[in-house]
Amino acid sequence: MLALGKLLELTLVGREPAAKIQLTAEGARLRWLAEGALEVTPPAGQDSGLDLLLSAGIHGNETAPIELVDRLLHGIARGELKPRARILFLLGNPEAMRKGERYIEQDINRLFNGRHEQSSGFEALRACELERLSTTFFNQAPGDTPRERLHYDLHTAIRGSKIEQFALYPWREGCQHSRRELARLKAAGVAAVLLQSKASITFSSFTYAQLEAEAFTLELGKARAFGQNDGVNLQALEARLQCLIENREPALDEDLDGLQLFSVAREIIKHSDSFQLHLQPDIENFTELPVGFVLAEDIAGMRWVVEEKGARIIFPNPKVKNGLRAGILVVPSPELP
Repeated sequence: MLALGKLLELTLVGREPAAKIQLTAEGARLRWLAEGALEVTPPAGQDSGLDLLLSAGIHGNETAPIELVDRLLHGIARGELKPRARILFLLGNPEAMRKGERYIEQDINRLFNGRHEQSSGFEALRACELERLSTTFFNQAPGDTPRERLHYDLHTAIRGSKIEQFALYPWREGCQHSRRELARLKAAGVAAVLLQSKASITFSSFTYAQLEAEAFTLELGKARAFGQNDGVNLQALEARLQCLIENREPALDEDLDGLQLFSVAREIIKHSDSFQLHLQPDIENFTELPVGFVLAEDIAGMRWVVEEKGARIIFPNPKVKNGLRAGILVVPSPELP
């Protein structure tokens, strides 16, 4: 196997490879760009027109998607997976990965779309670097013909979920969510999609809004340590990614029956240290909450009471910094036209 295929191994030991560029026997090029960043270019004349960004490890303890990315890269480096797409592999937070922590100083996935400019420290610098790497990747694509841009930012959640594998689809003004991309997610084993309705500061929101890629945050189960992900079934997603990489994706059936769609009803923002979230610590994502339930309270008598029928909670976290989102109330959304 080509040494650059060992990107995860290099990243976990904090080592820069001696050779920055290597070629597979078929002529695909692997190029090391920075710590945790590797670009794959297909052989001459075999480019399908897809620019695929696969990121994982934005949170360092979300190991199942990191291992998935590692398997794909190993396949390319061994010559078993034959790339027909340009691919950028990004391991988001190397230092947190080495320590098995979600982050070191602050959550990288709250530092995009300009937010890192208002901060400092390791994660802020890394968010800036990830923006630069992804911008260069998409904007330096060869040729004059339009290309397909796709970004999957792969995560696992802090807690369990009633719906284990789901996606967040960012929002961009004047842009409709794509039925074709939703069908692709369904084929990849994603059971539900949250259709966002305003700008955000996550990595996938940056590539969607600023780089015009179809971009998604994929939640793929619960965070576990390296080597403990046997219970996380990513076979459908891995098979779909292999098809995209080799340009052999089956025709997509755009029937979305069985794919649950949700929209954001309200975000729960923590304003002060007095914030209280009235949920069990181990509550699962997508737990339904009854109308009238007092979800949270904060300073100056501020209260969040559930008013929406069928409302569910995702990403509840009372430990976030003041001013950040401590949870999202979502409701079922009508199917796309």
